[in-house]
Amino acid sequence: MTTTMSALRRFFAAEAAYITEGGDFTAMAACLAPSVVMYQASHLPYGGEWHGQDGIRRFMDAMSETWLSLEFLEQRFVVDGDAVVIYNVGRMRARATGRVLDTSVMQLITFRDGLICEIRPFYLDTAAVMAAVTDT
Repeated sequence: MTTTMSALRRFFAAEAAYITEGGDFTAMAACLAPSVVMYQASHLPYGGEWHGQDGIRRFMDAMSETWLSLEFLEQRFVVDGDAVVIYNVGRMRARATGRVLDTSVMQLITFRDGLICEIRPFYLDTAAVMAAVTDT
């Protein structure tokens, strides 16, 4: 469990740095299995399936195009073997509109051999995400 939690904390810190500071993907890649898959809600600007480390890098680029900043305000972790459920409360600022979104995302992250192999986020309110990032 300690290795899993350490990898998750490194991953989330690298994710926030990548978006907020225009980061280096190396720190994130070190936490990911080569065959990692992420499933995002299809109607989000960065929606769809993202395959492999290069897919996650492209996802992060799409996130960075959408969001100017990402800050984790609270995180709660429930570990069950190789699966971790994370309750994230976060604050994001949209790049296009400047709007700030405070929201929650639940994630199911699966590990294999100490590396993240699958990421499934579940947004509290995808309509609020879209309202924050688009001019309506």
